[in-house]
Amino acid sequence: MRPPYVTDALLDDFITRALSEDLGDGDHSTLSCIPASSEQSAYLLVKEAGVIAGMELAPLVFRKLDPNMHIEMLAKDGQQVAKGDVIMRLQGKVQAILSGERLLLNCMQRMSGIATKTAQLNSLIAGTGARLLDTRKTTPNMRMLEKWAVLIGGGVNHRYGLYDMIMLKDNHIDFAGGITQAVRATQNYLKSQNLNLKIEVETRNLQEVKEAVAVGGVDRIMLDNMSVEEMTEAVKYIDGRSETEASGGITESSIRPVAETGVDFISVGALTHSIKSLDISLKAE
Repeated sequence: MRPPYVTDALLDDFITRALSEDLGDGDHSTLSCIPASSEQSAYLLVKEAGVIAGMELAPLVFRKLDPNMHIEMLAKDGQQVAKGDVIMRLQGKVQAILSGERLLLNCMQRMSGIATKTAQLNSLIAGTGARLLDTRKTTPNMRMLEKWAVLIGGGVNHRYGLYDMIMLKDNHIDFAGGITQAVRATQNYLKSQNLNLKIEVETRNLQEVKEAVAVGGVDRIMLDNMSVEEMTEAVKYIDGRSETEASGGITESSIRPVAETGVDFISVGALTHSIKSLDISLKAE
């Protein structure tokens, strides 16, 4: 099931712009040697194990180039795949297959890399109750696909953009004169604008945690770049009065101890900014 931010209109716009970027005034490599009437089949081959994501894009990409393209889905988004698996077969205009190949692969390889990394980190915190979050550290104009891939991999989306949640980070707080000032100004702003948005406050030490709790009305407190010991103490002090989120330099080796501090969420920017794409290729049959 698609998340609400993935709509037909947005997908169509993305694919239209991406094809325009790639095709320009024509795919001359293909136009020069492939007759317009030529029809054949091809398949998508997985070349390393991982979690597949982006399967829904194939019909949208190829049928924009060939409305009669026949597509056989052999895997589903979120499915664990192995090296050598064939996940899709295509039958239609060869020109459409070749012209749409790179766009589909670019999207699917990146989305599958994100889904694979998300699933891997999720497995490391299984049973702790902590939930894995993404961030806004996404590729410009690719956020929709990248956050979608996090969901496919079993993660949870943080705010989608700057408009759907208040996050008072260190610079907001420093410019505003402190946590108390920033939170109170935010509460007044939300009231004046008739907005119902959750408020998250970034904290860097236990003193700031105590201030965020004391000011009141904070839905989530971020524990940024704290040690496991500091997080444990902070979670105990907060005692459910706000949700808690661990952030900052979370790695495969540190994520389990962080989860065991009792935090509600762990945000990992690397889910989208530092992943390795899954190796997938398209082959003629």
